[in-house]
Amino acid sequence: MMRASGRLARIAASVQSMTGWHRGGLAFLLGALTAAAQPPVHFLPVLLVSFPGLVWLLDGARRRRTAFALGWLFGAGYFAAGLYWVSNALLVDAARFAWLIPFTVLGLSFGLSLFIGMATLLARILWAPGLGRILALAGAWTVLEWVRGVVLTGFPWNPIGNVWVIWEPLLQAAAWGGVYGLSAITVFVAASFAMLSVDGRRSLSVPVSGLAILAVLSGAGFLRLSDTPGGTVPGVMLRIVQPNIAQRDKWRPDRRAPNYARHIEMSAIPAVAHAITHVIWPETAAPFSVPTDAVRRRLMRRAIPPGGLLITGTPRFERSGGRVSGAWNSLAVVDERTKVIDVYDKHHLVPLGEYVPFRDILPIEKVTAGSLDFTAGSGLRTLRLPGLPPVSPLICYEAIFPGAVARSDDRPAWLLNVTNDAWFGNSAGPRQHFASARLRAVEEGLPLVRAANSGISGVIDPYGRVLNRLEVGQIGVLDSRLPLPLPFPTLVSRYGNLLPLGCAAILLIGAYFYQLKQRSIKR
Repeated sequence: MMRASGRLARIAASVQSMTGWHRGGLAFLLGALTAAAQPPVHFLPVLLVSFPGLVWLLDGARRRRTAFALGWLFGAGYFAAGLYWVSNALLVDAARFAWLIPFTVLGLSFGLSLFIGMATLLARILWAPGLGRILALAGAWTVLEWVRGVVLTGFPWNPIGNVWVIWEPLLQAAAWGGVYGLSAITVFVAASFAMLSVDGRRSLSVPVSGLAILAVLSGAGFLRLSDTPGGTVPGVMLRIVQPNIAQRDKWRPDRRAPNYARHIEMSAIPAVAHAITHVIWPETAAPFSVPTDAVRRRLMRRAIPPGGLLITGTPRFERSGGRVSGAWNSLAVVDERTKVIDVYDKHHLVPLGEYVPFRDILPIEKVTAGSLDFTAGSGLRTLRLPGLPPVSPLICYEAIFPGAVARSDDRPAWLLNVTNDAWFGNSAGPRQHFASARLRAVEEGLPLVRAANSGISGVIDPYGRVLNRLEVGQIGVLDSRLPLPLPFPTLVSRYGNLLPLGCAAILLIGAYFYQLKQRSIKR
């Protein structure tokens, strides 16, 4: 043990003494390494290298601006490696947008990394030798991770807590503390291994205690999974359609009719076992405005089960004076008479994909077809549809927002996520998106049904377990029962992100008092 700690002490001292581009380059590299813990790689041991390395780098930071810069570069590496797949969207129309790839990926990475820079700055303000710095980093990281999901409409993609989708027992802790709670414990445990560079029982006791907490949470998760009531909603058989239409073909004028016909034909395939009651199509599956185009809507009749419904993503337009005056990314519910009985409008819009922020200032175009910006909907809704329990619809990346996928005052019985991940090809993007959807199911204690144009489509139970799925790039239909929700609300569904933020506050307060203690000892 002493020999191992001696080696770590030399490594720690070497990292702390770094300056200039060597220090900055290591921070960037450690951040990029951290991304390997996220789906689809799931190589969690890298966290025991990257976070101790970040702690040692911050140990050597004598100025607060240096601490900020180290976090900023660490975050830039993390997001550049974890969000590389964003570039695939720009290759759909490569002639117009390929030149933007380095600016988009690096701009997004360095922009998002500002939050990690602020986290390391806050942590460094509360920095103290030993345990105090571990508490400070874990608490600050969690708070700024939440802030990243809120500021400028938010982009809470790949919080550190997402790494645990690979281990379902520990994933259950998301029902009690949400993904941000998982982030807090993950950063604490991983960063605590930096203390092994110092001899002594105390240096070993902290990471051992952290691992013990993970073990206890996993044990509680095993118990939770072993006591699952299960069951499905009587009289409901869903058909999820995954047509796998390439994004470059989706809006071509000569391909719209065949693409539409593909959805109808796949929906009408006879069921093998039980009669289908409800059909679900992905985001913008209909290549026209379903609520306003009754002629083409009548063609849907073959796709709608007798007495059932078709739920489909669709663009929705309003016209004034013969011109389009408003556009929404919507979900429409159509009955067997091809009458639209309800509509939901997406409220969390994708910047540069669905609208251009600060359009009056920025001379840039949307990546998606059309020059008109989408309008944001009014917010979350709980739909009550014939033959189905109440449902909260989520379009595309609305499913990545922790604590913001279901109304607490009008609680649904399931979540429905329709999306089109064909923009990102066979990359990490669709897999990370699916992982986020699984977290939302656990947090809310609700099953989640997902229809994705190119995958991953699936049915997820309220414990985050995948019951059925269609993989990326697969063409097919998924016929499935609808799982029942948990019989009682989870802590997250009741209190949202208050609990993990409270835990983060406790960590920061602990770091503060630890700092005061260290100062008093020095005096």
